[in-house]
Amino acid sequence: MDTGILILAAGNSSRLGEPKQLLKFNGTSLLRNVTEEALKTTQNIVMVTGFNHTLLVKEVENLNVIAVENLNWKDGMGSSIRVGINKLLKAFPDIENCIIAVCDQPYITSSVFNELIQKHKETLKGIVASKYSGILGTPVLFEQKYFKHLLNLTGNEGARRMIQKFKEDIAEVSFEKGAIDIDTPQDYKNLTS
Repeated sequence: MDTGILILAAGNSSRLGEPKQLLKFNGTSLLRNVTEEALKTTQNIVMVTGFNHTLLVKEVENLNVIAVENLNWKDGMGSSIRVGINKLLKAFPDIENCIIAVCDQPYITSSVFNELIQKHKETLKGIVASKYSGILGTPVLFEQKYFKHLLNLTGNEGARRMIQKFKEDIAEVSFEKGAIDIDTPQDYKNLTS
């Protein structure tokens, strides 16, 4: 089964005050880390940028990833997912699944992506989400039958809304360190201290 990975990197990191995508952790930027880990799983990768498009593209310019700019990134995550799914389907029309990932989970690894794919094969569930801190979230795999729903997301609706809506068709994998994400200067300080 061909899987695509959609990396969401469009936000302006307003609570942080600088582009979180470019924060360094373990010798690399958060954006480069998630992209490199995704490439260990598949070559079908689209990164959605918005704010700081040029800087972010430069950060991964030598990696095999398609960058697409969401000119309406201020409309929220739903708009970035729509732009990304459209680009994935145009670039890789044979994909049967899509994993949506964010770039502010510093502990993301290819093993998490691979576990999502494996759990999907084992359970045949249409959605496989990561579980941490008692919630289900990203990265999350969606089977092709959900692409039309993803293309209808609006505003700040993201993967979580889909997870709530289709509870009966969900499997989960454990990713405890997925709870660690970077939204504020204190989050980053906690991560690096």
